[in-house]
Amino acid sequence: MADKGVDGGRGRRSGVVNKQRGNSPQRFYVVLGLLVVVGALFIVRAARAPKVRANVTTAPITPATAEGYLMGNANAPVQIMEFADFECPACGNFAVITEPDVRNRIVNAGLASYRFFDFPLPMHKNTMAASNAAACAADQGKFWEMHDALFRNQPEWNTEATDNPKKIFLGYVKSMGINTDTWEKCFDAQTHQSRILANQAEGTRRKVQSTPTFVIGTRLIPGAMSYDVFKAYVDSAAKEAPAVAKADTTKAKSTTK
Repeated sequence: MADKGVDGGRGRRSGVVNKQRGNSPQRFYVVLGLLVVVGALFIVRAARAPKVRANVTTAPITPATAEGYLMGNANAPVQIMEFADFECPACGNFAVITEPDVRNRIVNAGLASYRFFDFPLPMHKNTMAASNAAACAADQGKFWEMHDALFRNQPEWNTEATDNPKKIFLGYVKSMGINTDTWEKCFDAQTHQSRILANQAEGTRRKVQSTPTFVIGTRLIPGAMSYDVFKAYVDSAAKEAPAVAKADTTKAKSTTK
């Protein structure tokens, strides 16, 4: 009698086993239906959600010619270029300590011209905003005043100090007599983004790898330096200038023959 109540020696009644097997397809279709409903709800919700794009810039990124910002006579015997990051501490030290003498004793004396080129580094989160602030100040003839304020007050607005440097820049703008509304519209629209990127691209083309980096005559010189060392490079470039000019003239004549 016991054998009739046992299925295959597994200790289960045959009637119970048959009942469970009969329900398996029904459970499968119920679970499948629930998955379909949940999936449909997810798709609908995702379609209705606003799409967020990271790192969107409002400025049109179009090709531009790297001009830099000129100080002094463009036809001076020696041409100086500086590639710098407004948030770079070494650039700030050079701007505050050495550059005043370079301006007074070299540029103002007519020995060389000086051009500043933006070279924003990716690790400095506020430097692009600073370049933007300076470019918008340049529209009103105040680039060098903004340049000086940015480097002199670097600890106030750098990445470690704030994530909203604009409100600090506005204080500089007001103190310089710049039209605040005009500057702010320019800043918010990133009007000069293409100019900044062109300056950066020129540095990359010249193999600039750190800031500040200077081009004095034909030499690429990385790192901040004292006035005496800077002046020695300018003097050397001035001596080489006639030879370089003569070589360029000779080359031009040979190509026209």
